Amino acid sequence: MTDSPSLPEDAMAEAGAWLARLGAGEPSADEGLAFDAWLAAAPQNRAAYARALALLHEFDAHAAAVAAHLGPARAPGARRPAARRAPARRSRLGWWVGAGGAALAAGLALAVLPPVLSPSADHSYATGKGQHQRITLADGSVVDLDAETRLRVSFRGAERRIALAEGQAIFDVVHDPAHPFVVQAGDRLVRDVGTQFDVRKRGGELTVTVARGQVEVSRGAAGGGAAAGEVLLGPGERLEIDPAGPAQLSVVDPQETFSWRSGRLVYRARPLAEVVADLNRQFVEQTTIADPELGRLPITGVIVLDNPRAVMSRLSLMLPIRTVPSDKGLMLLRK
Repeated sequence: MTDSPSLPEDAMAEAGAWLARLGAGEPSADEGLAFDAWLAAAPQNRAAYARALALLHEFDAHAAAVAAHLGPARAPGARRPAARRAPARRSRLGWWVGAGGAALAAGLALAVLPPVLSPSADHSYATGKGQHQRITLADGSVVDLDAETRLRVSFRGAERRIALAEGQAIFDVVHDPAHPFVVQAGDRLVRDVGTQFDVRKRGGELTVTVARGQVEVSRGAAGGGAAAGEVLLGPGERLEIDPAGPAQLSVVDPQETFSWRSGRLVYRARPLAEVVADLNRQFVEQTTIADPELGRLPITGVIVLDNPRAVMSRLSLMLPIRTVPSDKGLMLLRK
């Protein structure tokens, strides 16, 4: 691995400190916000973290050799035999100083234990109605969770795996070829090839939209078996998989798909029933459709997620619908 002279040494030192801090356990909400702010503060911070993580993985690969080279633990005050003192100066820690800075080497030297070198903790996240959540993973990747979303994060061995049980999430992944980033959604595997993408799993339907880079979508066993039927998606491409019909590949504006993150939903000829289902995830007050025929009315437009009554009032200007109060919130009737 070659050095990165373009990255300031203080940025590498801060990256090393964040690695040790995040690897020590599940970060608090305040720590997550602080880390997210640090990543966004300067372009070199994200690059420094990715670089430090790559160095960490390489160090991990040689951890056994380093441990053997450092020798067995000694009682306090005991002196290392003279025959071993000179080689110790030439240990791999010296290579770390040349590659990333003395401060980073010092931080990583304290992180020889497997829980820090190889993140293996599993964490589950869930959002309720109207809730959005941003999480920053131990590798620096950022995940935005939409309402009513459940996922589990598992970093084990050489793979970073996300199990999306239900819902929608945007993944902004720190690319690391040595440690693949895989999202498992039902019987499909979405593998990062260095990218930002959205995965939506609602019931048996799955949609993958790419904003930057590439992802590979394939069919794989739930337990991580061999993949088959791979589809490679690039920027502005969306793959829709419906068990009732063939998969559809289309060209889209990814920012329309990502708009839920900023409080808007964008639709192009989507049925009212689908729109109402999405709105019911965003609001505690629920809306029902009295006539199933109404649910098939197509909607094209941008919906601002301020409150359900205002949303339905605006929709009634475009569609032949009206609203009345119900025990759950609102009911849609035909005008």
